[in-house]
Amino acid sequence: MGKLKSNHFGSAALALVLSMQTATADNIRFWTTEEQPDRLAKQEKMAADFAAASGHSVEVIPVSESDLGTRTTAAFAAGDLPDVIYHTLQYALPWADAGILDIEAATDVVQELGTGTFAAGALSMATVEGGYASVPVDGWTQMLVYRKDVFDAAGLEAPNSYANVLTAIEKLHNPPEMFGFVAATKVDENFMSQVLEHVFLANGVSPVNADGFAPFNVAKITEILDFYKAIAKASPPGELYWKQSRELYFAGKAAMIIWSPFILDELAGLRDSAPPTINDDPTSSELASLTGIVTNFSGPSNPGGAAWGDVRYFGITADAATDASMEFVKYSMDEGYTQTLSIAPEGKFPVRRGNSSDPAAFSKAWAQLPVGVDRKAPLGSLYPQEMIDEIVGGLDVAQRWGVAEGQLSLASKIINSQAINRIVRQYIDGEVDAPSAVAAMNAELGAIQ
Repeated sequence: MGKLKSNHFGSAALALVLSMQTATADNIRFWTTEEQPDRLAKQEKMAADFAAASGHSVEVIPVSESDLGTRTTAAFAAGDLPDVIYHTLQYALPWADAGILDIEAATDVVQELGTGTFAAGALSMATVEGGYASVPVDGWTQMLVYRKDVFDAAGLEAPNSYANVLTAIEKLHNPPEMFGFVAATKVDENFMSQVLEHVFLANGVSPVNADGFAPFNVAKITEILDFYKAIAKASPPGELYWKQSRELYFAGKAAMIIWSPFILDELAGLRDSAPPTINDDPTSSELASLTGIVTNFSGPSNPGGAAWGDVRYFGITADAATDASMEFVKYSMDEGYTQTLSIAPEGKFPVRRGNSSDPAAFSKAWAQLPVGVDRKAPLGSLYPQEMIDEIVGGLDVAQRWGVAEGQLSLASKIINSQAINRIVRQYIDGEVDAPSAVAAMNAELGAIQ
């Protein structure tokens, strides 16, 4: 069958199409990197529900994330791609360029669901000539986590800018009772790379442009270096990464940290392996009630700020049974979307907020999904609505180095070299001045191919 071209199906028309397709049912092969047993079970349940509604069967096939690139390339060469692939951001544009993905099919799905119902940042990161490489499914944004109660008592504004963070440090840094920040300083940890990319993006700085490496501007980088040195000096000594930042914040000894949303259930005492120690009850949700978050964060050279985001996509492949695959993706993003998000709600923020009947339908449903490991509770019962809105809203402005410029591969090599980590650490330790640090970064990064 050819592609379904009419946009914005009414429900009656969609039902008719689904019933017609039952006569020519397809078997869809769906590759997913959500391979943990409980997550697989939820995907298989959704696939069964879709099969009952459409007549098309879905074979859910787990693939390790580390193997996804090589397996997909090999399957493409053999003409044996699956129909739909759940994949990370890094593959969207390269696979579209290589002909692995069906751009037209993905674009049709986005338009039929309603472009305006998707988070703008998630769509922009998959934008290609002619539409979208893949359909955004879920994502998360890195968060600046802070003690809102302490900020409020001190009359401080939310730490949504370099300036507000530094003002807060000046008022709140009182070690060992309270460190102003716990910055990432362990050079060989990916955590430091991730935090630094967020801080660079906040000031409007990327190491790449459309032509490749983009030499750093001394003035903008000096602002970044001075800010990072200040938050590092307000941190405990030592080689710090995610472990120390979580432990100190959970003990009530840190005013601010940068972390992923996977901390949200732990903050509320729902995971025994990472309990809050701010009081004597490791199952208490007290720390969650005292916490605020910021996703969009700005530097002096970029007042609009930026959020560091990670987005996952459904790619419809060039070898797919196109019509059936489009229907499966649409189902997974509409009738089945709450099931899709329920696979791991704390790390799957809804990139599609709602539908034509309720623009916030999926955001509201997501906030009521239970999170946690040893105990369960919905995020909406743990955190106030304005915090839920901030969490979800970060995906509107989510960015990553190299995506908009078509240089994600080069940006990834630059990050993985850890040269930026190392030189920033040298600046923190007083081993180089700012002009020397910028010169060293430009020399090292410019040599990466």
